[in-house]
Amino acid sequence: MSSPHRPPALVAVAHGSRDPRALPTVSALLDRVRELRPGLPVRLGHIELNEPLLTDTLDGLPDGGDAVLVPLLFGRGYHVKHDVPQAAAAAAPRIRARVAAPLGTHPLLVEALYDRLTEAGWRTGARAARTAGVVLAAAGSRDPDSAAGTRRLAALLSERLGGIPVVPAYASAASPTVPEAVQALTARGRTRIAVASCFTAPGLFATRSAAAAPWIAAEPIGPHPALARLVLHRYDQALARAAAPAPRAYASV
Repeated sequence: MSSPHRPPALVAVAHGSRDPRALPTVSALLDRVRELRPGLPVRLGHIELNEPLLTDTLDGLPDGGDAVLVPLLFGRGYHVKHDVPQAAAAAAPRIRARVAAPLGTHPLLVEALYDRLTEAGWRTGARAARTAGVVLAAAGSRDPDSAAGTRRLAALLSERLGGIPVVPAYASAASPTVPEAVQALTARGRTRIAVASCFTAPGLFATRSAAAAPWIAAEPIGPHPALARLVLHRYDQALARAAAPAPRAYASV
């Protein structure tokens, strides 16, 4: 168990990428998390492709310690439902590891996406809004829960953009693809189409998605302050769930 003066470690779980920009980007995000919560032990573990791997990070935690695994992933796909919980289970009983919800649909994520679009050059007046559209590019998953979350996020981003249509699209495993979503918006008379990047860091999927943008493409969210706050929010949620009393059982009458 963690001491009263040392909170459970926050273990950020990144997917991993062969893109050399990915690790520095994720590291910069975690530096922002540390700035927001001084004294909180923050560690990084990857599912694949980059070191440290999640299993190695968990092995390096002190015996008897507590950790909260926060997936730096946006949907409830296979990694979130299987890989991360399996790693937590494998670390027990040496450490107590809880798994937080993925970053998912949240107003903080919407603000980060909006800011990245603005940085890329997004501007719409009343006249331009009639021809503008956005493709929300995400990794994609065969899990229906993941796609449902991306659709909700697209709806929230559309509201933030004043009703501009936002079409969710996927870099793998699901449809529509980013080029297909661009074609769908074009068929609706949208000629100024931007791609919003729902990726934590640069990588193959983010690069392919950006290449399909006919107008502008936002950068991956990276070390945006709102994303750092969302990481801490998921961490705090997991601790609150663990601290909540179990529901009382009542005998039937």
